Amino acid sequence: TVFVKMATKTNFCVVDLVFLLVLVSVSASERTKTVEFNVKPGGVVHTFSEGIKEYECSFTYASQGGTNEQWLMSVGLSDDDRLFSCSVWRPQGKSYLFFTQFKAELKGTKIEYANAYSQAATGGQSDMPLKPEEFTVGDSTVTHNDGKFNAQLSKLTAIGRTRHDEL
Repeated sequence: TVFVKMATKTNFCVVDLVFLLVLVSVSASERTKTVEFNVKPGGVVHTFSEGIKEYECSFTYASQGGTNEQWLMSVGLSDDDRLFSCSVWRPQGKSYLFFTQFKAELKGTKIEYANAYSQAATGGQSDMPLKPEEFTVGDSTVTHNDGKFNAQLSKLTAIGRTRHDEL
């Protein structure tokens, strides 16, 4: 699957491996989606959304700099419908855009894990987590912190527990 190919190109932390295992263990046709979208500079706020069943991930941002960049969004739902995951990233690695803001929202879930990353200063393919003061994780959102976010974003990952109850 696309997640296995992605794993060979990037170094992941343990939580990212758990995220991959959750997604790889589900049926790719009904339980995961990976879609490409353009991140557009110009300082205008844009939103891109994708979902599975009643769960949705929305990525809202504004950026400045060069030209459009191709990014990917992957969403996945666990076999038992208890975990919904979303990852947004630039497959080429480093983004040359400066993000003035970002927010990811997982609708229908309560976020249990989230992290945001920037490209490592060494120019390699590994992502470095943003400093904790650069962003805030809420019940259903991951948002930049005004005045603290350093405008660099290469990947954002969030996993939410759904409100799915067994009968």
